[in-house]
Amino acid sequence: MTVSCVAVDRERGESVRERLADAGVLDGDHRIEVVDGTIYLPVTDPAGVPSDLAETLVDRNVDERDRPRTPADLLGYEPSLERLGDIVIIDEDDDGRAREIADAVMASDLPCATVLNRASPIEGDLRVRQWDVLAGNGTETVHREYGHEFVLDVAEVYFSPRLATERHRVIEQVAAGESVVDMFAGVGPYAIPMAARGADVVACDLNGTAIEYLRENAERNGTSDRVTAIAGDVRETTGEYAGSADRLVMNLPHSADEFLDTAVTLAGEDGLIHYYDIQHEDDPFGPGARAIRAAAGDDYDVTVETERVVRSYAPHEYNVCLDVRLSKR
Repeated sequence: MTVSCVAVDRERGESVRERLADAGVLDGDHRIEVVDGTIYLPVTDPAGVPSDLAETLVDRNVDERDRPRTPADLLGYEPSLERLGDIVIIDEDDDGRAREIADAVMASDLPCATVLNRASPIEGDLRVRQWDVLAGNGTETVHREYGHEFVLDVAEVYFSPRLATERHRVIEQVAAGESVVDMFAGVGPYAIPMAARGADVVACDLNGTAIEYLRENAERNGTSDRVTAIAGDVRETTGEYAGSADRLVMNLPHSADEFLDTAVTLAGEDGLIHYYDIQHEDDPFGPGARAIRAAAGDDYDVTVETERVVRSYAPHEYNVCLDVRLSKR
C-alpha cells in the first residue's frame, strides 16, 4: 500500500521518530523500513509533519504491521499508562486493579521490564516519590529523548517524560558558544542536549544522586567536556559564574521565584531566562513576570518574549513557562 513517509538517514531515525510521535503523525499501522542507509517512517498526515521535515516526505509502498497485543486487548478497557524507558508507570489507588493492569502489561507485546505504581506524591526538596514495584525488580532505566539517552532511577531523582516537547522547544533555541546555567538540572535533560548543540553548561542540583547520574549521562552522550555538574544549592555554589550566563533554565515551578536573585546575579549583559511556574488560570503569567521584574530592579530591562502554557497541572492551575530577556542597562 502506498503511504506518505519521512525519509531520513538511518542515524537520525530514532530522533525523527520521536518528533513524529510527539507531533501525533507517526503511523503505527504500517511498517518502518530501512533500505540502503535510509529509514522510511510512515506518517498519517503529511500536513502535520514538522516543517523542517516536510522536504523529506516521499510516497512509498510499505506493508501493514501485525497489530500487537496491547494491555487493553487483555483487560477489555484502556488503562492509563506512562512510559519511561522500559518502565511502565500507572497511578491506581485500588491494589487489585493495579495488579490486574501490571499483569496485563507484562503479558502484552508492550516492551517493558518493570511496572510501577505511584505510592506517594512528589515530596521534599529533592522532588522524589515512593513507588510500589508491581512487576520486575528495579526502578532504574534508560530513557531516550530526541536522540539522547538518560539513565536514571525514578526512586532517587525527579524526571517527567511528559515535558519532552517543552524541553525540545527550549533546547532548539540554543546556539553554539552560549554560556548556560541550568539551575535545577536533575539528570540533565536540558543540560546535555544544550551541550550537544555546542553550549557550555553549568548544571546544578540539590540532589547529589541526580548529579551523579548527570555526569554519567554527559559521558554517555559525549558532552562531558562541555558540562560542569555541581551538587548543592545553586544559591551557594555558583558565585564564580556571576555575570556569565547567556541563558538560564529555572525548571522548579513551585518555588523558582525564591531563586530569582541568584538568576539575576548569574545573568550576563544580555541573557534569557526560561522561568517555569505554576499559577491559577486567572493570571498564569503575571506573578512570574512581576517577580522577575522585581528581582531585576534597575539593573536590567526586562522583556517577556514568550508566554506558554506547558500543561494543565491541577483544576484551574497551569504549569507555564515565561521566556524572559534581561538586557543590562
